[in-house]
Amino acid sequence: MTKRSLATTLVQLGNHSDPKTGAINPPIYLSTAYKHDGIGKTTGYDYTRTKNPTRSILEDGIAKLESGDAGFACSSGMAAIQLVLSLFRSGDELIVPEDIYGGTYRLLDYYSDVYSIETTYTDFTNVETVEELITENTRALFIETPTNPLMQEIDLAAYAQLAKQHGLLLIVDNTFLTPYFQRPIEYGADIVLHSATKYIGGHNDVLAGLVVAKGEELCERLGKNHNAIGAVLSPSDSWLIIRGLKTLHLRMKQHDANAKAIVEYLKSEPKVTDVLYAGQGGMLSFRLKESAWVGTFLESLQLITFAESLGGVESFITYPTTQTHADIPEEERMRRGVCDRLLRFSVGVEEADDLIDDLKQVFAKLESGGPQR
Repeated sequence: MTKRSLATTLVQLGNHSDPKTGAINPPIYLSTAYKHDGIGKTTGYDYTRTKNPTRSILEDGIAKLESGDAGFACSSGMAAIQLVLSLFRSGDELIVPEDIYGGTYRLLDYYSDVYSIETTYTDFTNVETVEELITENTRALFIETPTNPLMQEIDLAAYAQLAKQHGLLLIVDNTFLTPYFQRPIEYGADIVLHSATKYIGGHNDVLAGLVVAKGEELCERLGKNHNAIGAVLSPSDSWLIIRGLKTLHLRMKQHDANAKAIVEYLKSEPKVTDVLYAGQGGMLSFRLKESAWVGTFLESLQLITFAESLGGVESFITYPTTQTHADIPEEERMRRGVCDRLLRFSVGVEEADDLIDDLKQVFAKLESGGPQR
């Protein structure tokens, strides 16, 4: 049989997995325990924290989609990052882009304080600059691409080569682009992770995280830690993520088309100083001319929702200063480019013209000298 397309693989994920009944969609196995016919006799399932049939469909599916060897479904995106960080020990160092999700920064800061796993932040524009920071204690490069919230692209192939040269792990957060647009393992990454709450789930109704790894030893270590930590995804939530994956290709096409239309509109809007977009996907950011306009802007939205998340079918605008990046000290946040004028836009799958009309009515309420109250 010829290799099937990504779209077909997504739609068929988990289908016909219950031959006894012929059910098209996979069942939700809620049982936490499984019968043994005798000592040493098992169906392959013993206890749901360790392994669950519904979760296995998701884990095998995301591993295939990301070209990895094994997948691990976690109870949130942060639980997925925690699972990856469990690979490291006191004294280890990670090199991370300065522009990174605030929740990741918060967790890395915690691991530094409590476990002495240190993080070096730097600009990933230049590979040589990053290479100069590698020490005998460096164990991994941990990146997002595009970055959150400044949408900077990072050269995966170049950093995969650098990691290989120095015996480091390359860990990539692929939440923004998903395997529809980008498969980091195919560029040489060792680990890919997702906040599956976002595009993969796609409907703002489930918390989930996913980790995919390449290599037998690495997968074994992650599998052991996944079971030991226990922050696994429930059967019901696993089913919701499977459901979301089935339409990922359709949604990502619409997110992408809408974002491109909105980027063009925002570039023509005189009250916007700059638009940040990686060229594909549904995420963008933009800066208003005046920080004093932000409150009125957010309060005037009618169709688009002011909320702290992304990747759902509905359009959200987030204010990083008080939401996603609130835990980063102000001076450090500003130095990294996350200023008080910056807004992050998760473009949904509504009609693009309707979204632009909402933006137009908001901008009409702003004066060049400040907000109208």
